[in-house]
Amino acid sequence: MKLITADNNRIEKIMELIQQAKEFLKQNGVDQWQNGYPDRTCIEKDIERKTGYLCIDMEHIIGYLCIDFNGEPAYESLNGEWRSHQSYAVMHRLTIDNTYKGKGIASQVFQLVDELCREKCVYSIKVDTDDDNQIMKHILRKNGFEYCGTICFDNSEKIAYEKLI
Repeated sequence: MKLITADNNRIEKIMELIQQAKEFLKQNGVDQWQNGYPDRTCIEKDIERKTGYLCIDMEHIIGYLCIDFNGEPAYESLNGEWRSHQSYAVMHRLTIDNTYKGKGIASQVFQLVDELCREKCVYSIKVDTDDDNQIMKHILRKNGFEYCGTICFDNSEKIAYEKLI
């Protein structure tokens, strides 16, 4: 598996993955992504800023995420304490194709993000999720992320995590 920068030619597939994720979250009783976010405009901005990445396995798109090395303004007002105050990458909008869920793909994606960060000499990754998203919280803990506090993002309180690599 590998990560490649997303382009506008793949936006329909990305939006299909986003829709799958919204439905998956709803079916699992998670309120996250049920208010329209992320929408096409959000993904187009990721692509324009070159922060949108596709997860590719044997030439098939099996996932999407945003990896931003420019920080996240909402993280400035953490109610808690970050593990570090160095440059970091922030991950947003991780989604895996439904046919690949439960196969450890998210953990593989996190390993690829670790490698990308090391290449850029960035040794901190920060991420947030909704408190009721037990699946993502489990995946984050499993992959070495530690709870740091809460932030307000997308007009709601989110649980914030950081991993030092």
